[in-house]
Amino acid sequence: MPGVIKNMEKLVQNGITSADRKARELALKSLAFAVDAVDPKSLMSSKLVVKGSILKVNGYSFDLDRFKNVYVIGGGKASGSMAEALEALLGDKITEGLVNVPKGSKHKTKIVKLHEASHPMPDDSGVEGVKRMLEIAEKATENDLIICLISGGGSSLMPMPRNSVTLADKRKITEDLLKCGATINEVNTVRKHISGFKGGWLAKKAYPATVLNLILSDVLGDPLDFIASGPTVPDSTTFSDAIKVLKRYGLWDKA
Repeated sequence: MPGVIKNMEKLVQNGITSADRKARELALKSLAFAVDAVDPKSLMSSKLVVKGSILKVNGYSFDLDRFKNVYVIGGGKASGSMAEALEALLGDKITEGLVNVPKGSKHKTKIVKLHEASHPMPDDSGVEGVKRMLEIAEKATENDLIICLISGGGSSLMPMPRNSVTLADKRKITEDLLKCGATINEVNTVRKHISGFKGGWLAKKAYPATVLNLILSDVLGDPLDFIASGPTVPDSTTFSDAIKVLKRYGLWDKA
């Protein structure tokens, strides 16, 4: 991947022997190849193809002319790159959109708004972005397509406390779980059950629109309901599972 390792030549030449230099070159090229293989823009370009009005994604086809509106929503650490790539591909076929991205994001888009939010601890800006996404999802009809850009970090970047739970409550529970050494799956199990967005709630709000999920996984085994806490997929966990996690780390009485 050009530019990933900007001083590759110098690093190679620093090897003492020719064998050292050859080993360095091989290692650095392998690293550059690995980074390129998981680059969000590269992945989007390799998986999405547009021919005329037809969008093809991994064997699925969507006739964009069939939809009155094409909306883009989502969030995650890679969602800025994903939005850039999608805009480059679809252009003005996109009606409007908003994705939550980490603060300081350098990505540029014209149609899809990149809304900055906090990671790893959720903030009010993240909540505001989610509210606007839900407005888009709820106004969509059966004649509309919603493309969801989901990636790792989305759990923190897309907070929507449920019922009487406050953002401060959610931050405290997340912080306590992380301090206790809870796994990301355990943290997300709890997050899903105190959220009005995760655990499939976004998909429910988007009905009856057609929803296309573009999900970039950072979770071992690619369990879709744990990537960004699964806002658009069925939840495999229960409230009982969330309670068990809290009790396991001595947090149930504090929650």
